[in-house]
Amino acid sequence: MNKVALITGGTRGIGLGIAKCLAREGYSLALNGMRPAAAVADVLDSLRAGGGDVAYFAGDVGKRATHDAMLSGIRDRFGGLNVLVNNAGITSPGRMDVLDADEEAFDAVISTNLRGPFFLTKQAANWMVDQKNSQPSFQGCVINVGSISSTVVSVNRADYCIAKAGLSMMTQIYAARLGRHDIPVFEVRPGVIKTDMTAGVQEKYDRLIADGLCVTPRWGLPEDTGKAVAALARGDFAYSTGQVILVDGGLTLPRL
Repeated sequence: MNKVALITGGTRGIGLGIAKCLAREGYSLALNGMRPAAAVADVLDSLRAGGGDVAYFAGDVGKRATHDAMLSGIRDRFGGLNVLVNNAGITSPGRMDVLDADEEAFDAVISTNLRGPFFLTKQAANWMVDQKNSQPSFQGCVINVGSISSTVVSVNRADYCIAKAGLSMMTQIYAARLGRHDIPVFEVRPGVIKTDMTAGVQEKYDRLIADGLCVTPRWGLPEDTGKAVAALARGDFAYSTGQVILVDGGLTLPRL
């Protein structure tokens, strides 16, 4: 039986890049997103073209009901879960100055980018532990898609930065707890990636990248992150639990 990966936000942007890479590795895919199934049919068909099994679960990852529905659906469809990729996220609504921060916007970002992944991981991790106890050869892992914004300050995206910083600590906490079960937990931390989420600031980052923002002088692509996730899911870094894999083209490399 193929290994199974759940990727939240898996039908566009970085999540789709991850899905493509895991599909090439032979994973059966459970993808989550906010759009109705009809709106992502072409994406799902393209992933199935390689012969893999792909299921789609629409819903808000910030809600417990979505977690229950996804995991129940995966259990019924695939029978198990090997990899959880917490990728779904929203950007800071309105990109407001921290001195003008809006409580509703803050709560929305924290719910999707931190609270949802935390409690989804809780449920998925318990299931993985059960699988490990019943099948000693079971291989599972959790991969959190963070952001350089966990350490690089943006005063007009405070909610986003705080949520991603929390996700980094969450990675370490779950890594420490799941280590005894030989279930590693990682953070992949992308830099400036060309997706629909960054389309509105493309001109800004085109200019910054041309001026030397990154050591590698180009935008990151979704599959740059996908390749890193695939290596972690394969077990290439099984003894590196709790660690951060930077996929930022050297943006955060200290330079003079």
